Parts: sequence; structure tokens; C-alpha cells
Amino acid sequence: MSEAQPDWQQALLRRHQLPPAYLDSAQKWFTPMAAIIAEHQKGAGRCWLVAVNGSQGSGKTTLCDYLQALYREEYGLSCVSLSLDDFYLTASQRRQLAIDIHPLLATRGVPGTHDMGLLRSTLDSLLAGRQTRVPRFDKAADDRYPEDSWDAIDSPVDIVLLEGWCMGAIAQPVDELAEPVNELESAEDADGIWRNYVNAVLSDKYSALYQRVDEWVMLRAPSFDCVYQWRLEQERKLAAQQAGDAVMDDAQVARFVHFFQRLTEHCLARLPARVNHLFSLDSQRNIKTYTAAPGVRP
Repeated sequence: MSEAQPDWQQALLRRHQLPPAYLDSAQKWFTPMAAIIAEHQKGAGRCWLVAVNGSQGSGKTTLCDYLQALYREEYGLSCVSLSLDDFYLTASQRRQLAIDIHPLLATRGVPGTHDMGLLRSTLDSLLAGRQTRVPRFDKAADDRYPEDSWDAIDSPVDIVLLEGWCMGAIAQPVDELAEPVNELESAEDADGIWRNYVNAVLSDKYSALYQRVDEWVMLRAPSFDCVYQWRLEQERKLAAQQAGDAVMDDAQVARFVHFFQRLTEHCLARLPARVNHLFSLDSQRNIKTYTAAPGVRP
């Protein structure tokens, strides 16, 4: 590792178990975008909300960590990164949904398994510059961390990054829900109750969130076929870092990604034309192209 690399860059590589080549790619592709976003924030003179979409394992969390450190170290801007994953309903709340609506809702991931009220109040506080407690979710335990271990944001922030695999997803026309897209839907949602519920939540709860976003970023996978391998890499890193009953084996990951197929494919088809910054990836997550459309409003 080169001594010329700043400490924050070396720390980023260690946190995410990345090769030094990641920094070359990030500096080539993400640093110019970061400059555009910083200029927009400066012009607005207020906290700027940036949404980041990307399928499971596409690199959203690493991108946001890179941007957060870059803004702090190179721009003197305070930046907070949030993940939709940290706003999952608790395990007990999801078990109740499974009883009341459909058994598949016990599994975290799809719209309907997020605490949108908690997300709204957290954004309200951050965007208003107030002291804020940011929730965190323990994936190894499949439950939210206790509130006394949440992150404390004690001063106003300039940029909020909100990343999520389904950020920007919109409800599908009802007739598109009729046919199952995979074995999970065929075997466990034959009557369509689960996917129709997810679709209704998207329509009812997510539109208001999207209206708050100032700028959109997408890491576009070449197809859904890559998602299993990418998600498997994530799970293996998680298993190496911590033990827990909810750490999945390969077969469980294969089943888990089926929960995301419908909306991932929907996003891949519909979202690229509606984002401000589009990074198209190959199967190895290398960026092939970058398209900027600053004036686009999803």
C-alpha cells in the first residue's frame, strides 16, 4: 500500500476489505460526482439529501463511506450516511406482520418491513440540524440494536446520504403482479397477497420520502443474475466479522435474494432514466460508464 495514500483512504480499504485498486476507481468515477453534489449543497445553503440506489452487493455502503470521508477530509463538510437497512422493523414487529398479513413479511428486506415513521422522524431531525440518534440494525442477530447503542449526531450536517436497494422503486401496475417471477413467489405467494402488499406500501409510503430527495445516484447492475454472487460475498464478510444465528449459508442466500428479484428488476428497467448520477457496472462491479443528468427530478 502506497505511503502517499491518506490515512482515511487506508482506513476505508481496511474497513471494507478492499484492494488498493478500489481507490483508483473511486477517484476516477466518484470524486467528480462528489464535487457536483458539494456544489449543489453549497448553492442550496442547507442540508442536502442524496439517495443512492443499487442492488444487493453493488457497493452502495462502500460508496457512501467513501463520500462521507471525502467530504469530511477534502471539503470540510459534515456528512452522515444512513441505510434503509437500519430502519427495518424489529424481529417481533415482523413476526406480527407475518401473522396478520403474510408469512413472508417475517423476512426483512422488502417495502413493508421498514419502519417508515422512524425514518421520517430521523430525516426530519437531521435535515433541520437538530441533535439526532440514528438507529442501527444488527444483521447477524436480525434485529435492531438497542437505542442506547445508536449513533449520536450532535451537530448540524451538510449532506445526508440515504442508501437502499429499493430507493427510487415505484409501485408496479397491478396487472404486472399477476405472474410470479421466481420459485419463491410461485410456491409461497401463489395468491399474490405478499407482492400486492409490498406494492401497496410502495405506493402509499415511499412517494413522500422520494419527494424529499435532492439528488439521486444509482449503481446499476448488468442484470439480476449477478445479485446472488454479490450478496453471497456480503454474507461471507459478515460471517467473518461476527457470529449470529441470522448469518446465512449459501442456500439461504439463494432463497433470500428471491425476495428482492421483482423490485430489483423493476428498478433496473425503470430507474436509470430518473436519476441524476448513473454508474453502470459489469459483473465484477467495475464501473463501465457514468452518465450525469443534474436536472432530472424523479
